[in-house]
Amino acid sequence: MRRIVYLVLLLLYTCWSSASASNKASVTEAKADTLPTPKGIKDLMFYVQRDPNSNTVVYELNKTPQGALNEADPIHPFWIRYADAGERKELNYIQRKFAYGLNTRKLSKDNYELKFVSYNKLALYLRKAADGKYHVYTAINKKEAILDRVFVRIEGGTFWVPNVLYVELTGRDAVTGKVVTGRFKP
Repeated sequence: MRRIVYLVLLLLYTCWSSASASNKASVTEAKADTLPTPKGIKDLMFYVQRDPNSNTVVYELNKTPQGALNEADPIHPFWIRYADAGERKELNYIQRKFAYGLNTRKLSKDNYELKFVSYNKLALYLRKAADGKYHVYTAINKKEAILDRVFVRIEGGTFWVPNVLYVELTGRDAVTGKVVTGRFKP
């Protein structure tokens, strides 16, 4: 629980420290269905969004210069700073090690377990599918799904102790392809 609070605090700090006086309107409560969807990212696996603004952490497949999966570090997270004209920015050390980074464990060929450094109760799995493409899978509503998005809803609280109402996972049922959404309180 402490780590998820730290993750949210770091998100808030990052958003507030990057918001200029002219962007104050972007630091209002973000509505999950009105936030931008990352576009033009060839190997997008999933992304994380939250209140209070549209800045987004994107998780893309990490490939070697030869185009193969980087087995030592298969997922590359980075920011898209929509509040700063859509600037792409790398996560800093603290963000990678304590908030948005992923702990990765190779299970077998083309099969990895991923867990957020800030919340290790949510298991994600990077696997190569029958179509030859990699996807990140997790359980949503007790069904296996391909993860597309994570949204963290914050309502009130303080800068240091935000009130996390829920975390929402959105993806596609691994069998039917239908959109599925599930929520939990960390």
